Amino acid sequence: MVNMDLLEGLSAAETNRVLGLGKVFTLESGGVLFRLGDPADSLYLISRGRIRLTLPMQVRDRSESVMVEEQGSGHTVGWSALTAPYRFTLTATAAFETEVVALGREELNAYFAANPDTARIIALNLAGVIGRRLQLFQAMWVREIQRMVESRCA
Repeated sequence: MVNMDLLEGLSAAETNRVLGLGKVFTLESGGVLFRLGDPADSLYLISRGRIRLTLPMQVRDRSESVMVEEQGSGHTVGWSALTAPYRFTLTATAAFETEVVALGREELNAYFAANPDTARIIALNLAGVIGRRLQLFQAMWVREIQRMVESRCA
């Protein structure tokens, strides 16, 4: 198993216990892991492959999926499962055949209640994952604002 960003800092034994809470499954190329607005009951660790995270939106008269980012082996997607209101904020699809470990919110919360040291480490790692996404969105937002300002000044 590859190193997982969410499990960084855990011992090998503790990593295996957390992974043991999950279910491993494979998505075919183009398979949908979750959609914007779906209930977020699980988060996902990518063990092999790549997941595209897109934001569906209306562009003129058609629906478009705007690429936000792609995550590969060792990364976490679907962290909305651990943050209220527990709804996915993007759509996730497999770029090609991809294997993920699904960790259910209820199982994780029960494990965290019994293992607070593990919960603390995972919470700090999750904050890092969320922080990186926020930085990405900030950079995207700044680029868009710059385009708007430049078009007004032209």
